[in-house]
Amino acid sequence: MSTCSLSTDSSTLYVGTESGNVHLIDTKTLTETGVINMDVIIQNVPDDFKVSPGAVEAVASSPVNNDKVLIGFNRGLITLWDAKEGAAESSFNSSLQLESLTWHRNGEEFVSAHNDGSYIVWSANDSSAPKEPSVSPYGPFPCKAINKLQWKMTKNEPMIVFSGGMPRASYGDRHTVSIMQGDSHVVADLTSRVVDFLVVSKADEKDAVETERDDPHALIILAEEELVVLDLETESWPTFRLPYLNSVHSSAITCAQHVSNVPEQLWQKIADAGKSQNKSFSKRDWPINGGKNLATSPVTKDLLLTGHEDGTVRFWFASTSNLHLMYKLSTCPVFGIPDHAVESPGAEEEEWPPFRKVGTFDPYTDDPRLAIQKLALCALSETLVAAGSAGQVLIFNMERQEREQDLKEVKVNIMSEHEGFIWKGHKALSCRIDGLKYAAGFQPTCIMQLDPPAACTALVLHSEWQLVAAGTGQGFALLDYAQKKEVATRCTLNPNDLTGTSDTAMSRRKSLKKSLRESFRRLRRRRSEKKQRDDRVKKDDKADTQHIEETPAGGTEGAAVSGGGDCKPEERQVEARSADDSMASMVRSLYFADTFIINGGSHNPSLWVGTNGGHIFVYSLTVPASDKRTEDYVQCLLAKEIKLKHRAPVLSMAVIDGKNTVLPDAFEVINERAKAPDMDGQHSVIICSEEQLKTFSLPALKPRWKTKITTIDGARLRKISFVTFRREGDNYSEFDVACLTNTGDLRVYSVSTLRRQLSSQSLRKEDINGISSFVFTKDGHGFYLQSPSEFCRVTLSTTTSSATPRCELELAEGLRPPPDSRQHESSAATGGAPVVRQPTVEVTPASEEPSQEAQGDTDGNTPSADDSRMDSSEISADITVDSVRDVIAEGDNNTILTSVRTVTRTTTNTVSETVGSAPHDAQHPITVLNGLPEEFADGVTDILRDTQHEVTTRISEFTTRTTEKSTHTDEEVKKHLSDLQATTTDNEDPTLLKQKYVNPTTTAGTPTATN
Repeated sequence: MSTCSLSTDSSTLYVGTESGNVHLIDTKTLTETGVINMDVIIQNVPDDFKVSPGAVEAVASSPVNNDKVLIGFNRGLITLWDAKEGAAESSFNSSLQLESLTWHRNGEEFVSAHNDGSYIVWSANDSSAPKEPSVSPYGPFPCKAINKLQWKMTKNEPMIVFSGGMPRASYGDRHTVSIMQGDSHVVADLTSRVVDFLVVSKADEKDAVETERDDPHALIILAEEELVVLDLETESWPTFRLPYLNSVHSSAITCAQHVSNVPEQLWQKIADAGKSQNKSFSKRDWPINGGKNLATSPVTKDLLLTGHEDGTVRFWFASTSNLHLMYKLSTCPVFGIPDHAVESPGAEEEEWPPFRKVGTFDPYTDDPRLAIQKLALCALSETLVAAGSAGQVLIFNMERQEREQDLKEVKVNIMSEHEGFIWKGHKALSCRIDGLKYAAGFQPTCIMQLDPPAACTALVLHSEWQLVAAGTGQGFALLDYAQKKEVATRCTLNPNDLTGTSDTAMSRRKSLKKSLRESFRRLRRRRSEKKQRDDRVKKDDKADTQHIEETPAGGTEGAAVSGGGDCKPEERQVEARSADDSMASMVRSLYFADTFIINGGSHNPSLWVGTNGGHIFVYSLTVPASDKRTEDYVQCLLAKEIKLKHRAPVLSMAVIDGKNTVLPDAFEVINERAKAPDMDGQHSVIICSEEQLKTFSLPALKPRWKTKITTIDGARLRKISFVTFRREGDNYSEFDVACLTNTGDLRVYSVSTLRRQLSSQSLRKEDINGISSFVFTKDGHGFYLQSPSEFCRVTLSTTTSSATPRCELELAEGLRPPPDSRQHESSAATGGAPVVRQPTVEVTPASEEPSQEAQGDTDGNTPSADDSRMDSSEISADITVDSVRDVIAEGDNNTILTSVRTVTRTTTNTVSETVGSAPHDAQHPITVLNGLPEEFADGVTDILRDTQHEVTTRISEFTTRTTEKSTHTDEEVKKHLSDLQATTTDNEDPTLLKQKYVNPTTTAGTPTATN
């Protein structure tokens, strides 16, 4: 297939092929109704074209006679085909390669466009020669081909619109669409290849009055990366503002954030600021209409913020399935870089041809350091924070009026305590802080410049405390933007990395002998570490093998007692990360929380910092009261440290109160958007790493629950968020942990016990860009880049349906043929609804969760069958025995606590069954031995013997393990041994067991069952 074209009445689709034939397709039934063979077309053409006229390049139906069709071939042959007669009426010969054909409105003339950048006007009644000589709009120098041309009649002069035709030497790389009408001439310059364009005319619509004129009013240009629509009725031919099909990737998207339930006041300010940026667009209504929108009005106003490579932040209306741009913020003026899109949107260049930049897609950037890496918006305080690739962190506030102000730049040196560190990356951007005028919208108030100027990897904002924390690959910094002052910094680099970095730039005074000596020492150290790691892995494998071999000793009873319950999943070996990993210092997550850090009697603000190496720093903050906020300083003191032994990156953290509710964000309680947190009950913190989810009690940081991810199914978590799920019909809601794995699975875990409630394969595991760009919303939705130019929206919640696209197209009677009877029967069988294949979803109802909660290491509750969620490091020989260091504790005692949970008691539940009485004549004496018939007595003896052996084995195993752990005291060991011994006092001799349980017999007329 080489070309397609509709007939004038849109009843037939002409499909041209490479072989020179034209196929006719009925548009109502999509069935082929005929073929125009090339052999028939070229019967009466010159001999030069009979050999091979080439592929069909263009097909154009006459606007006044639907039976007359122009068929153009590649080598320049044009044939006027009469469909009614089934023969060629006339042929037009051109020596130039043909590209396009278009008719005059009167149906008596047409224009052909060619590959040398020229076009020719022909008369349909005279095929001997062209009506007018060839015209090259941008000649006489060699030009590129005119790919498509349309000729439209207006009230004044005709309008010619064509794509391409630029001079090869000077503008051969431009993607253009030229508009020419009399003295008016504009070349629409796009940054991506023009696929097609269409001139929309009033004569093609139902309300057309005259047929002599086309009266074009809009030009629609489809480019590879965007859609552009020009207003042809307005004098300057401006562009329309797109209500849909916006180019979200105008500049490459580098980050995204979703903001739910934006207040009406902020929403209106953003909308007004966006309107002030759109003064250059056409004032006319959108020229394309049709269809009926059936979607309900959104309940809340949601925003999707995207950060881009060119330093801009775009605000998208995200309450429905249609994303449209509301407002654009540029950070370029802050650094003295002009924003070309703001300065002269749609301005024409002073050169010939008269180019005009149209569209928003711009793949180029002035400086890659401008790229936005992290975003944080507090909708209640109207504060926005944007962090870039060169260590710049900008704080914005929303303003309704344009104003001029001076900026305060706060330079923060993360490596201030390490003088030998040498930064070899790019330099920081120079900031303009004086005499800048900012338009209405978000205006910068403060800039924090991190040193070294590395890309920001984590960002958090607490607008109620007026604090901002930003992390990089070298450490993090805390800023008080109320006083515009640095609060605290910390370098997270490994000391070995610091030494290696400073030694990398070899000093001339350093001898070659010393350098070689250090290199060999480094090699020996690495070999030694690798050997130790291999030995440790072999030892773990051996321990696992011994554990598996010893399991069948008591496995019979365990299988019988469980009654078909879930067994603990088999764990796979996961290689521990090296402590010297150069990427371990990267800060991956930051979190503010008002909780119990020092003791359980008082709570205070805190900052939690998680690194790529599983290291968590907990800082205690002292924030002055509001009346002294500008006078007293914010104090920051390290309180605790947590080191995860598996050293997996810490992706997210959250504190939950005694009611299993995540602590609310800033100003949510004041604005009645969330209930006040429970400060009387016990708080817990959920640490989410790539390999597991783990809950610690506060302030003791004792492990409570744990769910392993990587050791169970080999997946790793990539995106984590704490979301709220609401039940439709009542006010019930609950918080859960929503996760996305590297295999594309979306999972939901409860915050109370970390039990998995849902698992759905939503993304392909090969879709790396989609997984890395995924963003969760607070109500269970998700956005990810399905391609660089489009967002895909998914949902985990069934109650929020405003984003579901619902529409219909109303057609007049007779436009669509009646459905086939077989199709009608098939539709009736399916209820008239389309059959949609859904991905496999595993759901665990929340009601199946255990009602009791673990109470620490001395808890007496019985663990469920799925004990991978509980901290059972001792049993499974897990490497995640985390160390907790209290820097600030009650009594100022700095201790290192290693918490290990060991299951020492198993409760067996036997379901009792009552058997109804039989008729009297059918009753017969049955001997029952302790609730069992006599023939089962020997089986009971065997089971009891196995029980004795299993308990004895567990006692020996526990004794061996406790001797290897220094964390158990003598009192704990004695207590566990006494508990186990108490369960076996009656099980020492099977003969005594049989006398106690089997010999007491009962004779009854009706069988009974006991527990």
